[in-house]
Amino acid sequence: MQHPFKHLAATVLLLSLPCICNAQEQPKFKFSPSGRILIDGALYASPQKESFPDGVAIPEVRLGGKVSYGKWKAAIEMCYAYSKIGLRDMWIEYDFNPGNSVRIGNFIHQYGLQSTSSSRKATMEQPMASAPFTPGLQLGAMYVHYDRNFYAAASAHVESSALQQAVNAPLFNQQGYSLLTRLVYRNPRADAPIWHVGISGGFGTPQRRVEDNVDIHDGFTVSANFPTKVVQLKAIGTTVSDSKNLFKFTPELLFSYGRMAFESQYFYQRINRRKGLHAYTSQSGYATLRGLILGNGYSYSSSTAQLDTPKPGSLELVVDYNYTSLTDHKAAIFGGRSNSFSATLNYYLNPYITARLNYSYAHVFGQASPETMSFNGVQARLMLIF
Repeated sequence: MQHPFKHLAATVLLLSLPCICNAQEQPKFKFSPSGRILIDGALYASPQKESFPDGVAIPEVRLGGKVSYGKWKAAIEMCYAYSKIGLRDMWIEYDFNPGNSVRIGNFIHQYGLQSTSSSRKATMEQPMASAPFTPGLQLGAMYVHYDRNFYAAASAHVESSALQQAVNAPLFNQQGYSLLTRLVYRNPRADAPIWHVGISGGFGTPQRRVEDNVDIHDGFTVSANFPTKVVQLKAIGTTVSDSKNLFKFTPELLFSYGRMAFESQYFYQRINRRKGLHAYTSQSGYATLRGLILGNGYSYSSSTAQLDTPKPGSLELVVDYNYTSLTDHKAAIFGGRSNSFSATLNYYLNPYITARLNYSYAHVFGQASPETMSFNGVQARLMLIF
């Protein structure tokens, strides 16, 4: 005969199992600090030496934090750059499952291979071909899906001035917006060459333009700086007035095998205009060859559709060529053209510190003025990211 206390103990154990399971399934709150420091030095040998004085700068300091709780994530970062303080990353994300998520806030939206923080790029600076067309930090929402073979992102964001002007009701009511998407098909097998092909597309409405101290929402500004942060100087660019809307697209290609990798993009953008004015088109392209002098080879990130940062102890050589045209004779808009080349050595000392040595050359021509301008410089950077 079984003891009655055994039945009682079994009953209590069975009743307590759901409570034990729920206790085990409770998500944990996690917090981790985040930040970065960039320290740059540069020596220039440009013909226009007066525009490029040698020097040392701290172009960016960021400090913030990231939190996670179950399927929820969030981040916020403050930034000090060029004597100004402001918000950078500021978002909330919900992960439906490991391959589907939605993010809302201020962040970099997906549009091609360069849709990542500047400090995560393999080149010293963002390619000049990408700068006029790839959005930076923007206030909006984005949905991302990825699996073994596919990556897809769709997002909507308002214009960059939204963070500064939204408190002004008339300007808030006139905000321009953009829609973006990125689609990638890939073969990320570890035992075979890594490759992916993709295409991104975008649509936008006119954004804020100031004329005679009056706010007019009828323009788009496209521009690119010379590839250096010690000196902040615009290389090419223009503002297109009397605009109706903007269409753009960019195909992308990535190939990697062992210690070698190749990345390339072509950009096309068309701005339709009012008052019978001719539409304005601009285009560009770049090709980047990457090689690991020290290191075991490249790996691929399925969640971002990009190559991972090489492992600590790796020494990488990155060679990059760009061509950009912001001049359209039919539209009588002369934003300028540029050819640029760069070679960068990246040494990944540990998971947090990277040292870079770079040579860059850029030649600018095709603007309304017949004068040309050349950039020629050697730069070094010590970068801390955590």
